[in-house]
Amino acid sequence: MSHNIVEKILKSHLREGEYVPGKEIGIRIDQTLTQDATGTMAYLQFEAMGLPSIQTDLSVSYVDHNTVQVGFENADDHRYLQCIAAHYGLVFSRPGNGICHQVHLERFGKPGTTLLGSDSHTTTGGGVGQIAIGAGGLDVAVAMGGGNFYLAAPKVILVNLTGKLGPWVTAKDVVLHMLSLLTTKGNVGVVLEYGGPGALTLSVPERATITNMGAEMGVTTSVFPSDEVTAQFLKAQRRGQDWVELKADPGAKYERVIEVNLGTIVPLAACPHSPGNIKPISELAGMKVDQICIGSCTNSSLKDLRTTAAILKGRTVHPNVSLGIAPGSRQVLQMLSHEGALSVMLDSGARLLESACGFCIGNHFSPTSAGVSLRTSNRNFEARSGTKDAQVYLVSPEVAAIAAITGKFTEPRATDIPCPQIEEPAEFTIDDSMFIFPSQQARSTEIARGPNIGEPPRNEPMPASLEGQLTIKVGDKITTDHIMPAGARLKYRSNVPTYAKYVFENVDGTFSSRCLENKAKGQHNVIVAGESYGQGSSREHAAMCPMYLGVKAVVARSFERIHAANLVNFGILPLLFENAADYDRVPQGASISVKGARAALEAGKPMVLDIANVGQVTCRYELSERQRQILLAGGMLNFTKK
Repeated sequence: MSHNIVEKILKSHLREGEYVPGKEIGIRIDQTLTQDATGTMAYLQFEAMGLPSIQTDLSVSYVDHNTVQVGFENADDHRYLQCIAAHYGLVFSRPGNGICHQVHLERFGKPGTTLLGSDSHTTTGGGVGQIAIGAGGLDVAVAMGGGNFYLAAPKVILVNLTGKLGPWVTAKDVVLHMLSLLTTKGNVGVVLEYGGPGALTLSVPERATITNMGAEMGVTTSVFPSDEVTAQFLKAQRRGQDWVELKADPGAKYERVIEVNLGTIVPLAACPHSPGNIKPISELAGMKVDQICIGSCTNSSLKDLRTTAAILKGRTVHPNVSLGIAPGSRQVLQMLSHEGALSVMLDSGARLLESACGFCIGNHFSPTSAGVSLRTSNRNFEARSGTKDAQVYLVSPEVAAIAAITGKFTEPRATDIPCPQIEEPAEFTIDDSMFIFPSQQARSTEIARGPNIGEPPRNEPMPASLEGQLTIKVGDKITTDHIMPAGARLKYRSNVPTYAKYVFENVDGTFSSRCLENKAKGQHNVIVAGESYGQGSSREHAAMCPMYLGVKAVVARSFERIHAANLVNFGILPLLFENAADYDRVPQGASISVKGARAALEAGKPMVLDIANVGQVTCRYELSERQRQILLAGGMLNFTKK
C-alpha cells in the first residue's frame, strides 16, 4: 500500500486508535522542546504529575523568550528551568544560545521522528522531514513522561512545487503566497506535505521558513521530504548519522493537491494586522518606514543574515530608520562574526539584538507610536509588537534590508542592487558549549523556586449545571495575544493569579475583575466568540488564566486546534453554535443557564443554553471520548492523577 510522508511517520508512531482522517489517534513522541515563556508552567505540571524522569529520546529546555531581565522574575524562572533540566535529565539551552526552533533545527532535528513543542512554531522542524507539532505545555509534560500525544489523524494536502524562485523572491514569499491561498482559518486537522521538483531547489533553512509559518494557516504541521538537500545540511552540522531518506511512495493519496510554480511568485508582504493580509511589494512601494527588524525563528538563518549583510555592505541605514538584527542562534552569530559579515552590518548602522525572540513577542525594540515596522517574523497581530497602534508588515530579509537603506517600501527587482547569491556552507561552526547536557550526578540538583513561581492551578470537576453570565463577546480571529498579552506581561507566566489580571487586557480591561466578581457570587463565566477563536501562540495561559477566573465554557463559531485542546486540558468546554447565526443573537452580559450540562457531556449529547431575553441556543462539540472524560474530571491534571 502506498503512503505519503505524513502517514509513514505517524503510522510508525501510532500507539492508540485507528488511522482514519478525522479520528483521534495517540502517537509516541520522540523529542520535546519548551521555551521559557511556556516551559516553566509545563515543568510545574510535570512535577505535579509525580513522574520521576523524562521518557523521551530527547527533551530540551530552551531560554529564548524573556531574556530581558528587568526585575527578578525572569532570572528566577531561568534558574528554575536549569534546575529542573538537571534534576529530570533534560538538555538545557542557556540564554544566548539562540531561538529554540532555529537551534533545534541545527543541532537536534531528525528526519522521520516526532517532535512536540510548547510553542506553535515547533512546526519549523518539518524543514528536515520531522513531524513537528506545537501544543500546550500540559500536553508536552505528558509526552515527556512517556504518555501519548493525541490529535486527529490529519487530512494531508500535497503542495507540489515546480520551477525555481526568481531573483529577489524568497521562501518567505512562498509561504506568504500559501497564506494568500489557504488564509489563516479553516485548516484545522490538515498537514501540508511539500514535494515536487521545486522542493529540491530549496535549502533546509528555506524549507524551515515555509514550515515555520504554516502555523499561521492553522494547519497541524508542514513537512518536506528528507532528501539529498537534507543529507547535505545534516552533514554540514556534523550530524550525517541522523539522516534517513524519507519520501512519498508512488501513488500515495492526498486529500488535495495544490500546484505552486515557484517561478511565478513575486515579493510579498503581510499587511496589518494579520499574516493572511497579503499584498505584493509593488503595491506598497514608496510607503515610508520607521523601523526594520530582521530575525525571529522564521528568518534568522545564516543564509538570511549573510544575504542581509551583502545588501547592506558599503551602504548606510536611512537616517529615519532604526534597524535591529537578531541572529537566530549562537552558531549563526559566531559564523557572521568570524567571516566579517557582522562588522558589515554594524558598519551600516544596524543595531545588534540578542539571539532571542525579543522583538517578535513585543518584549523589546517596540516601534514608535503609529510607526511602520517591517519585520521578518511570523505574526503581526495588533499590539503584539508592544505598540498598540503600530503598523507591522511581515516581509523577507531582502525586502527588509533594502527598505532599511531607502527608508521606504521598495520593490527589490526595481533597484540597481545586485541580488546576492548565497550558498549553504559545506560545514557549520559547531560549538555546543552553551548546552548543559544531563548527567547522573546532576540528578540530585535541588530545584530553586523564586517568589514569582507558584503552583499550577487546578479546576474542580465539571458541575452538574452551568449558571452564570456571558461575560464577554468577541469577534472573529481572536488570537491568544488578544486573550493573554505577551511582551512585558509574560514575566508573570509562572504566577497565574497575577497574570490572570491581564486576560483580554487590550480588548476589555474590566474582564478579569468582572469574572472574579461573578466567581465570588458562585456564578460561572462564559466567553462568546466568532470564527477561528484562539489563533496564534500555543500559550496555554490563554486557557489556564480564564479557568482561574471561573470561565467554564467558550461558545464560538469555530476554534483553532491548539487552543481548543488547551481549553479541554483546563476543563473549559469548547462549544460550537449549532446554528452559526445564533452568534448574532447573543448579547454580552446576558444571564445563562445550562441545566444538566454534566449529564449531556457524559452522554455525548448537545448542550442547550438558556439565555436571558434570547431563549434556547443549541450547541454541539467536537470531542473524543477521552476529551469528554478530561472535561468531566475538570482538566488534564485531574484526569491524569485519577
